[in-house]
This record gives sequence, structure tokens and C-alpha cells, in this order.
Amino acid sequence: MNRRDEDEFREFVSARLDPLRRTAYLLCRDWHLADDLVSITVGRLYRHWRRVRAADNVDAYVRGVLTHAWLDERRRPWRRERSSDELPDRPDVRAAESPVADRELLWELLGRLAPRRRAVVVLRFYCDLSVEQTAEILGVNTGTVKSQAARALEQLRLLAGNELATEYGRRT
Repeated sequence: MNRRDEDEFREFVSARLDPLRRTAYLLCRDWHLADDLVSITVGRLYRHWRRVRAADNVDAYVRGVLTHAWLDERRRPWRRERSSDELPDRPDVRAAESPVADRELLWELLGRLAPRRRAVVVLRFYCDLSVEQTAEILGVNTGTVKSQAARALEQLRLLAGNELATEYGRRT
């Protein structure tokens, strides 16, 4: 890569690092893994920078690389293991009425979705991409994006209803 390309690459990455990190966090719900995913993405972008900058929509291309890096990481065997010596504490019921608690509940519920459904929800509703853009990034057709989004939202509604019913039952 020549000096001009490298300067252009550095400028591009520095301008988009924080949004990339937030998007990665929404996908994986772990800041450390999000940083790893961004590093993987930046490395891949660097290797193929000429092809990346020639893309029609560079930001969509980058989100696609990030999403695929996350999906690849989910397939690794050691990511499926979850060990813990203790069960996590349940949040205080009074805290459930604050916006922060609502956000925490949403993140928890988002984490229960299957990886593809979570990717569709994050790309469609957090990144505000169209059905077509989301389909292009994930390499699926638009009908798949629509059905996955509908199923994911329905699942989130059911999970949220169950969580609220559980919390309400504890208070009484």
C-alpha cells in the first residue's frame, strides 16, 4: 500500500472507529470481544483497502465485514462454552422502572436471539439499513431479511412479556 492509500485508510478508520465498536458491541454484547471484532475488521480492510474504497457504499461494506467477523467468531468452539462459579445476581425490581434497566433488559433479550436474527435486528434497526442493504451484507435475499426481522421482533416481544411477567410476579 502506498503512502497516500495508507493515509486515506487511517483517516477512514479513525473517523469510523467508535460507531464500528458500538455496532460490534450490539452484535456480541461484550466490549472486549467487540474490540477484537473491530481489530479483525480493520485488519481485513487494510489488506483489501483498494477493493474496499472502490465499493459503492464503503460503510455498508465495512458493516458486512464486521458482521461476518462476528458470525465467524460465533462458530468457534470455545465461544460456545459458558462457565461460571456463581449465578449472576438479579437486578433490583425498583431499578426495572428506569430507562437504564430497560436498556439492560433489551440487551439481555437481544442476546437470546440466534446470531442471524440478532444481526438482522442490529443492521436493520440500530444501523438503520434498508432490507436490501441488510440482505446484501448478510448475503441472503430480501425475503429472508424480512422473515428473520419479523421472527426476531416477535421473539423479543414474547421474551419481554415473559420477563415482565416474571418481575411482576416477584413484586406481588
